[in-house]
Amino acid sequence: MENWPEQWRTLDHGIRSGRYTDPEFTRLEHKNLWSRVWQMAARLDEVPEPGDYTVYDIGHQSVIVVRVDRDTVKAFYNACPHRGTALAENAGSFENCRIICPFHGWRWGVDGAVQYVLERQQFRGGKLADSDVALREIRLEIFAGFIFINFDRNPKPFDEFIAPVRQLIEDLAIGDMHPIWWKSVTAPANWKVAVEAFLEGYHVPATHPQLETTSAEFIYGDDVTREVNFSHADHLYETFPNGHGRFLGGQKTPMAGHTTAAGDPVEMMAARLNLLVEGMDAMILKEDVELVRSLKGKPIPEGSTLGGEYVKALYGTAAQQQRPMPKLEREVLDQWGGEVFIFPNLMVLPQAGNAMMYRVRPNGSDPDSCIFEIYSTKTYPAKQPVPRAVVQKMTDASDPEQFLQIPRQDFSNIPRIQKGLHTNGCKQVWLADYYEKMILNMHQEMDRYLMD
Repeated sequence: MENWPEQWRTLDHGIRSGRYTDPEFTRLEHKNLWSRVWQMAARLDEVPEPGDYTVYDIGHQSVIVVRVDRDTVKAFYNACPHRGTALAENAGSFENCRIICPFHGWRWGVDGAVQYVLERQQFRGGKLADSDVALREIRLEIFAGFIFINFDRNPKPFDEFIAPVRQLIEDLAIGDMHPIWWKSVTAPANWKVAVEAFLEGYHVPATHPQLETTSAEFIYGDDVTREVNFSHADHLYETFPNGHGRFLGGQKTPMAGHTTAAGDPVEMMAARLNLLVEGMDAMILKEDVELVRSLKGKPIPEGSTLGGEYVKALYGTAAQQQRPMPKLEREVLDQWGGEVFIFPNLMVLPQAGNAMMYRVRPNGSDPDSCIFEIYSTKTYPAKQPVPRAVVQKMTDASDPEQFLQIPRQDFSNIPRIQKGLHTNGCKQVWLADYYEKMILNMHQEMDRYLMD
């Protein structure tokens, strides 16, 4: 790090702006980070049946993730060994479980083994071996419904990489979550800018004023003398080895029945949660709010709370539907309304047997562009068919026909941050010691890859 340009440095209290804007730093990330880190390439729901495939692109690398059989998924470089032709685009199903190059008709099974080479005797003096032209496989691990890949031939063991957050993810039943919808959009900002926008709750009063009206009125009002309790002050933040982290609201969340507005507690809780239904259609769903309202007029037993009674109703309903749910333990429920961050670019936000997920990755080698994806997922009743995950490619993050209010509010900040980072007036970003500690932890882990 001593030999790095000053504008690339990670500081104890912030991040130099060149890490977000310099094309050379982006090239270093592709060389030393994305080529060696475990990264989520797909969800199992994208390849539910043998022959189903999806293409994952990161930088200049393109990967085919394909279902081989009921128990096997593989990843291959998306390139024909003959002349380099990309063998697949987007997502689909290989007919008869055969991968056929559109250029010269070479053919492979979905296990990567070559099946046919046109005029084989013309290659390598007639001694072309099957192993010479088998599809080149990439290391792959399946965890909690995620398909992780690693381009490194000798990567850190996946179990070691995921260990700090494994139990958190498993207890939240993320492996049982299946798609409601999945949207993707290109954002005019560095991928780290987009990730960091979701590693803290510090932005909620200003960015989402409808979710925290009292605090927003203070921020945008003239009375700076009164006392205001910002919700992020109640959040607990933790950083873990390998760059991972989490934050949670614990007992001070609407899901736990905690609201600050006056009136009927059930109606206040339902109204607050309904803001997430109308503004996100993820984490909290319409049926979750209806279940809250079903508690209206019912007494709360001594020693219980509104949040506790809601949890009983939620788990009772799920049991009737034979629907998987997170582990019923206090420390797991406290994670609802928070986030688990899986380094370097995956965020999981659990609520009530649902989860919203964000994945952000570079868009080629452009430091000012990224691919931003939002997944809305839930657990399904035992007898209800689970749909295949299919991405909806959006074109305009500010369009209310494409994105609801909350993601539009978040997206509105992201390009403005990137614009400011390019100015001479922003040599570094400052980070709050506690509320933004996950951001610093992420960059410190990145440096371990980049300097190696």
